[in-house]
Amino acid sequence: MADSSVAEQMITVLRQAGVKRIYGVVGDSLNPVVDAIRRSDGAIEWVHVRNEEAGAFAAAAEAETTGRLAVCAGSCGPGNTHLIQGLYDAHRNNVPVLALASHIPSAQIGTGYFQETHPTRVFEDCSGYCEMAGTPAQLPRVLRTAIQHTLGGGGVSVIAFPGDVAALAPANPTGESSFLTEFATPVPRDSQVEALAELLNRARKPVLFAGAGVRNAHGEVMQLAGTVQAPVGHSLRGKEWIQFDNPYDVGMSGLLGYGACDEALREADLLVLLGTDFPYDTFLPGRNTVQIDHDATRLGRRTPLDLAVHGDVGAVLRAVQPLLKQRQDRSFLDSMLRKHARALENVVGAYTRNIERHTPIHPEYVAYVLDEVAADDAVFTVDTGMNNVWAARYLTPNGRRRVIGSFLHGSMANALPHAMGAQLAHPGRQVVSMSGDGGLGMLMGELLTVAKYRERMPVKIVVFNNGALGMIKLEMMVSGYPEYEIDNGAVDYASIARVCGFHGVRVTQPGEVRDALTEAFAAPGPALVDVVTDPNALSLPPHITAAQVKGFALAAGRTVLDGGVGKMIDMARSNLRNIPRP
Repeated sequence: MADSSVAEQMITVLRQAGVKRIYGVVGDSLNPVVDAIRRSDGAIEWVHVRNEEAGAFAAAAEAETTGRLAVCAGSCGPGNTHLIQGLYDAHRNNVPVLALASHIPSAQIGTGYFQETHPTRVFEDCSGYCEMAGTPAQLPRVLRTAIQHTLGGGGVSVIAFPGDVAALAPANPTGESSFLTEFATPVPRDSQVEALAELLNRARKPVLFAGAGVRNAHGEVMQLAGTVQAPVGHSLRGKEWIQFDNPYDVGMSGLLGYGACDEALREADLLVLLGTDFPYDTFLPGRNTVQIDHDATRLGRRTPLDLAVHGDVGAVLRAVQPLLKQRQDRSFLDSMLRKHARALENVVGAYTRNIERHTPIHPEYVAYVLDEVAADDAVFTVDTGMNNVWAARYLTPNGRRRVIGSFLHGSMANALPHAMGAQLAHPGRQVVSMSGDGGLGMLMGELLTVAKYRERMPVKIVVFNNGALGMIKLEMMVSGYPEYEIDNGAVDYASIARVCGFHGVRVTQPGEVRDALTEAFAAPGPALVDVVTDPNALSLPPHITAAQVKGFALAAGRTVLDGGVGKMIDMARSNLRNIPRP
């Protein structure tokens, strides 16, 4: 049967693109689209969130964990603007998200009508494609263009349309069209490969630093590290793809860093950046640097380069490997591995020994136990703030687990809505939201969404409840400001979860942590574990400046803990045992 309205055409095109659900809040200008979904015989589901921001975050997580198109929607005015935060997150992560932004009646545009905004202006900075479909004649072509743009790596796409236009009869047949979802691998130029080989063969202290771009190149990176005897560090987004099965691991650099990675970067006579757009240039040496990336626009924008190599990381490393000489001297690599192991040994014991005596509970210990209790293929969603630190230092990657967060946009409150989208996309998989009390409080209404969809949204929410904005506290201390207005108050989130109708337990003693997590993970449906953690447990980056030290002194009076690193100490010890004896 032919589509009888523009809204029906839109739903048909989305079905052709493989869309399973749309996240949003229904309302006036969206009604024709929502009704078209109602009449789609369940082919597309409407997921009713409590805030469109959460819907955009949920779509972002679905897209990131599946690689497929995900869709969110907002009605005119506030419904549109609520989408912004989640769309920024999706756009900066370059995941395929399409937003449907309905607009006021077409005859009222430009009159200052109720809820009038300018959608194409509103979404311009958080999308790669944003167009107004103001007449039926523009559909379905403009929608297909938007879909292909986001599937092709162009960032978020937004289609704005007046609600009355969506209700009109089509001007064109809907037709069919396939979408391109598999893309060519960028292959490097021979001249760049040869220049890279020359630099690697000449280097005495090479270091590899991996980002998310090594996702499909773990084996190639390990082979390169073994050939040139290089330590391997990583960014936060690179952790899940490179840290496992890695005998060359020296940890992470940046504000959340640990181990010997920072020292290795500073001592290197050649730093090779692999698929990373690492933004913290103060942690980079600023010299003797090569960058390899499939996106040529990223090359050299963080640090001066001796060589830029354009291409897929795996393709580049496969091309350069035959040109490399096997390096015999392991002295620099072994030195960094020893320093890395010592760095981890010096701090890990504080959070695993005599923990039953320490209340409020060490958040490091909670993360340590969570890592052990969670499934081997769990999806962790992580709130921005101190939870980023605990995830970076304690969650153990294995090639099957996922760790996602607002790692580029840095938005609060992302963890729970990310978990919602990830869970619907992976119904048989364990999804764990590592929520801060600040983040959970910001979009707490989404607990009602979890309750509504409890059978298909059995997310496990672990709240690191320190009653404060911990990362802001740290920022204030570093800058020499006394903490001010960072208290969230004493909130019992477990009681709120129970009122919402699902499992909730509050933990105040360290000895209760493991049993509480185990019970929650085994419980059918969603569950929330509210752990009261130490508000003074903060974390220092691998090195700080003299000015930052002065700031801590000026802010005096708080305990700052240089957090531990969980199971990574076991890996570091194993790597030490593999160092050849002279």
